[in-house]
Amino acid sequence: QVQLVESGGGLVQAGGSLRLSCAASGSIVSSNYMGWYRQAPGKQRELVALIVTDGVTTRYADSVKGRFTISRDNAKNTVYLQMNSLKPEDTAVYYCQLVVSSLQRYWGQGTQVTVSS
Repeated sequence: QVQLVESGGGLVQAGGSLRLSCAASGSIVSSNYMGWYRQAPGKQRELVALIVTDGVTTRYADSVKGRFTISRDNAKNTVYLQMNSLKPEDTAVYYCQLVVSSLQRYWGQGTQVTVSS
């Protein structure tokens, strides 16, 4: 019913930048928030950033504050993650999430971000 398609991942050197996009399609009425998670090998999936429907209220993991910026375009049901000053520890599979309610949570397929040292 709902599909999230991520793009923008890839290989980048430390200090470089990437911009991830996540476009939601399907039977979407609204979303309480959209966010980005990441999962590195051998580690739990962790929240990177989220943004609520108002488009201004955001939350970031301490490890990415000041380097990553999340934004959204409600009209396009799209969320972005601008990643600057990338570090090798940012290497992970990044997943987009859309939350409508506690029973309506959707995930993207994930996109690989690899940061070389």
